[in-house]
Amino acid sequence: MAPVDPHSYTDSTHAQVLHYSLSLFFDFPSTVIHASALITLSTSYYGSISLDTRSLIIHSVIDPISHYPIPFSLSPPDPIKGSLLSITLGGQSSLIVIYSTTVESSALQWLSPPQTFNKTHPFVYTQCQAIHARSIFPSQDTPAFRIRFSARLNIPQELSAVMAARHVERRPPIAGEAKLLAGGFDLLWADEGRVVEEFTMEQPIAPYLFAFAVGEIAFREVGPRTRVYAESVPSVLDAAAAEFAGTEDLIKEGEKLFGRYGWERFDLLVLPPSFPYGGMENPKMVFLTPTVIKGDSTGAHVVAHELAHSWTGNLVTNKNNEHFWLNEGFTTYAERRIIEAVQGNDAAALNIGIGWKGWKEDVEKFKDNLEFTKLKMKQEGVDPDDVYSQIPYEKGFQFLWRIERQVGRPEFDRFLKEYIFTYSFRTIDTETFLDFLIKELPGIEEKIDLELWIEGTGIPPDAHEPVSYLYTKILSLANDFKLGKMPKEEETADWGGQEWELYLENLPKSIEVSQIQALDARYRFSESKNYDIKVAFLQLAISSKYRDCYAEVEKTLKEVGRMKYLRTLYAALTQGPGMEEEKILANRIYSEARESYHPIAQRVVESMFSKNL
Repeated sequence: MAPVDPHSYTDSTHAQVLHYSLSLFFDFPSTVIHASALITLSTSYYGSISLDTRSLIIHSVIDPISHYPIPFSLSPPDPIKGSLLSITLGGQSSLIVIYSTTVESSALQWLSPPQTFNKTHPFVYTQCQAIHARSIFPSQDTPAFRIRFSARLNIPQELSAVMAARHVERRPPIAGEAKLLAGGFDLLWADEGRVVEEFTMEQPIAPYLFAFAVGEIAFREVGPRTRVYAESVPSVLDAAAAEFAGTEDLIKEGEKLFGRYGWERFDLLVLPPSFPYGGMENPKMVFLTPTVIKGDSTGAHVVAHELAHSWTGNLVTNKNNEHFWLNEGFTTYAERRIIEAVQGNDAAALNIGIGWKGWKEDVEKFKDNLEFTKLKMKQEGVDPDDVYSQIPYEKGFQFLWRIERQVGRPEFDRFLKEYIFTYSFRTIDTETFLDFLIKELPGIEEKIDLELWIEGTGIPPDAHEPVSYLYTKILSLANDFKLGKMPKEEETADWGGQEWELYLENLPKSIEVSQIQALDARYRFSESKNYDIKVAFLQLAISSKYRDCYAEVEKTLKEVGRMKYLRTLYAALTQGPGMEEEKILANRIYSEARESYHPIAQRVVESMFSKNL
């Protein structure tokens, strides 16, 4: 076997999957998808081919020409990689897999009507990064191998489907077009009361970028290339459209910096509150948490990050998760360049400062396993969800920023455009990047310790905190708080969400209850509609055992499923000595909130509990 990815069964000596033609029948009452996948290979192949699966029922594998069954076997599940689907081919260049998802399929979250904004219809959506696409369709689930696909989604007619792909049409089912006969079910796609939504993705993408959502979905136009989609609740749609009204300006700045935007559309889907990330960079349609709708346009920072992925990540992709920094470090750098161009130097500096603080905290978190403080890290036998942190983002950003400072921005901009042009629609590893860096910027290895940045642990000595009057002022005011001084009203009159987030993040983690009370009495942080501010404050409240805020902690953990907030608050409740009462509270809250969290978030929180309770 010649593996290409520690998180995949994919064998580099096997034929590569080039295209999937997927037929998906959504059975909302049972929360499963019955499906067929016509898989096209790069060549005719003799022997066993390996595909990744997780929590799928494989009913049969069929030769699409002869219609004869093809032998296959499914291994017992590995806790990280899932099950190996081994298919024995006799010269075929294509095959059909008939299968069903299960309630354990980790990429899917099925929401009942009460769990949605509109409370009327059910909803289902995907989250495939890092290794969850295999729970939707059998695949070579590694970014090392790119795929194209077409998809037909058969859904109840009162619902709509969106996908990170080009929409072809919405139409009635055609009698007999996809009768699925396997595993004891018999589904006619021409059933009354259903429609088919067709999509196609012509550009080759990494499997983790496969994405769809089905529910009662509407949209608002906010630009020539952008629609904002969300559940058809006017208040949500209007707030999202207002928050992201400047998206076209972000796209234009991205094109100036990194070259033509190559994905035609840049649509945004605001998902229900359970979405586990701030955003997901699915090409053509970015998925977003509703917590980025803050009412002051600062949610544009998350949009800028996902937009930047259109070049760094979606065009140039890390070969596997051990090189994840190539996606996120580059994208964090690109995001901050876009924000600097649109909102100015202070906004970019605050962004860098918040990241600097998060980087230091994550280095401390991994002090007993320094491997995960490296840029290029070994992840054999490690679930990427368990070691997710700010390190690939912030250390990667700092590495690129260090190179920019060394060679100057004009030369680094030239390098960056050439890098994106050279490796577009390709997957690369860290060694490929370093070879290209040394070739394009001769002598850089003599001026910067590249090995220390890539292989070294912790924070390199030539990493750089941002320089900005506003940034320095906020840190000074946070330092004054340690002396019992709160900011004066005139000092904070023009502060927005990022200023307050930076201020709260730099306060001591354990302060007197009376000080917490005074802060909340003056600024009402515990009631903030900006969750970055609210959660930063609630973390301080827990650390100080300000129990008057625990009702708000519980409310927050039950109304949002974004892992940034779950990790922060559950960690605060369960870590450290003398937190017995808080641990009991965390257990109760989680047991009551668990079903509202995405499966990825459930697994991450339960892993935290196993270590801290």
